[in-house]
Amino acid sequence: MAEPAQVSPLLRMRGISKSFPGVSALESVDFEVGEAEIHAFLGENGAGKSTLLKILSGAQPPDAGSISFEGRMVSFGSPQEAQKAGIVTIYQEFTLAPDMTVAENVFIGREPGSRLFISYRQLEAQTEALCRRIGLARSPKALVRDLSVAEQQMVEIARALSMKSRLIVMDEPTSALSHAEVENLFSIIKNLKREGISTIFVTHRLEEVFEICDSYTVLRDGHHVGSGRVKDTSMDGIIRLMVGRELGLLTSRRTSSATAEVALEARGITRLRKNTDASAIELHGVSFKVHKGEILGLAGLVGAGRTETARALFGADRFDSGTVLIEGREIRLASPWDAISNGIGLVPEDRKQQALFLALAIRTNLSIASHDRISSFGVFINRSKEDVLVEEYRRLLNIRMASPDQIVGNLSGGNQQKVVLARWLALRPRLLIVDEPTRGIDVGAKVEVHNLLSEMARSGIAIIVISSELPEVLALSDRIVTMREGRVTGEIMRQDATQEKLMTLMTIGSLRAA
Repeated sequence: MAEPAQVSPLLRMRGISKSFPGVSALESVDFEVGEAEIHAFLGENGAGKSTLLKILSGAQPPDAGSISFEGRMVSFGSPQEAQKAGIVTIYQEFTLAPDMTVAENVFIGREPGSRLFISYRQLEAQTEALCRRIGLARSPKALVRDLSVAEQQMVEIARALSMKSRLIVMDEPTSALSHAEVENLFSIIKNLKREGISTIFVTHRLEEVFEICDSYTVLRDGHHVGSGRVKDTSMDGIIRLMVGRELGLLTSRRTSSATAEVALEARGITRLRKNTDASAIELHGVSFKVHKGEILGLAGLVGAGRTETARALFGADRFDSGTVLIEGREIRLASPWDAISNGIGLVPEDRKQQALFLALAIRTNLSIASHDRISSFGVFINRSKEDVLVEEYRRLLNIRMASPDQIVGNLSGGNQQKVVLARWLALRPRLLIVDEPTRGIDVGAKVEVHNLLSEMARSGIAIIVISSELPEVLALSDRIVTMREGRVTGEIMRQDATQEKLMTLMTIGSLRAA
C-alpha cells in the first residue's frame, strides 16, 4: 500500500545563518510553517527571532541558507518584494500614518484608480469590505490617530489582507491589548486560518501559545532547539527549550521585608479631565500607603488609573487636589525633578518611548540621572567615575552587554529594562514605581527582574509595582491595592489574595458583591 504523499509546508527556511560584527545571530537555523497554520515563534530576547524574521521579510539578507515559499525558491531584496510574494509582517510598533485615513493607510502606495487620479470611491469601498471581513467597525474615512491601539492593529491586518497575503507575521500582537481585545484578535486569526492564511505568532505570553497556536519553533542563542505540535508539549517543556535549564517561575515571594515605617503616603489624589485632554483618565480621591521594604502591587484593568497615579506621584502630571507625604513630610510635586529630589523614581511602562535614549550608549543611559556623582566641579563628566558606576551595576544586575559604549537600542528588552532599573538604583531612591516591569521581555529575564525587585525591597527601598498580569502582581506583592475608574476599590494582603478576588475588586469594586 502506497504511503500518503508528504504535504509541502507553505514556508521552508533551511540552514539560515547571519552574523554581525563580533556577533553570530543565527547559525544554520531551520524553520517551517504549514498551510493554514498558526505557528508560535518563541525564544528569549536575543535568541535570533527578530533577525530570522527580518530575513524572511526581506529587510536583511542571510549570509547562508535558502527560503522556499509556496513550493518555489525565493529570495527577497526588500520588504516590498516579500509583500508581493504574500508575506506581510505586522510589527509591535505599528507603521501607520496617524494623520491619514483608514482607507489611505490600508492601500498606501497601491491606491485604486488611474495612473493620474485615485478613485476614492473604490478605495473606500474596498477598505469597507476588508473592515467587515475582520470586524472593524470604523469608517474608512476615520483618521488613524483617532483609533484605539486594537483598532490600529486591525488596520494593519486589513492592509495585510489587501495585499492578498498567504502568511502574516505578528510580532507581540497582544502586548498592549486588554483581555477582551486579545480575544477579538484571536477570533480574527482563527478566521484567517479558516480562509487558508497562515500566521507566525511571536509572543512572550506562553499561555497564549496553548490557547491559539497549532505548532511551535523555539530558538536559543541563534540555534534552532526545538519544534513540534503544541498539543504534544507543555509549558515547562517550552520553557526548558527557551532557557536551556529548569526555571522556577515565581509563585510566591520571600518573607516580607516590609517595616512599619511609611515611605510614601498618598492622600486624596484627584485629577480631573481638562478640555484640552478629553481622553485622560480621571483620578478621584486616591489614597494609600507604602512602607519601607514593601512591594505594593497596584492592580486594575486598562483605564483604571494606575499609570495616571504613578505619573501624579512622579510629578509628571499635576493633580488638582490631594497631598503626597514622604516619610511623614508633605512634599511639593510640580515636576519630575521635585520627585527625584525627594527620592522617588519611575520606570515607565514604555521604556523605549519614555525611558531610554535608544540611539545613545549604555553608559549615557545609565548615568544620566547621576551626573552630580560622576562629574568634576559639577560641570565635566569624569569618565573614570562613570566607568566605575556602569561596571558596578552591570555586575549587580547582570546586564549582558558588549561594552558600556554599546548602543542601548541594540540590547534585548530584558537588558534594556535592567539599564533603566540601574539608572534609578544609582540614585538610591526611597521609593521606586515600576510600571509593567516585564512587558515585552522573555521568561528568563522576567524571573531576573522579579528577583531584582525583591532584592531592592530587602535593601529597604519601597516599591510600587503596576502590572496587567495578575500572576505577576501576586508573585511580587506584599500587599495589593486595586483600582477601578480612577478610584481605589480595595486593599488585600498577599496571603489573602487570589486572581478571582482581585478581578472582582477590579471589575465590581467590592468583594461583598461577588
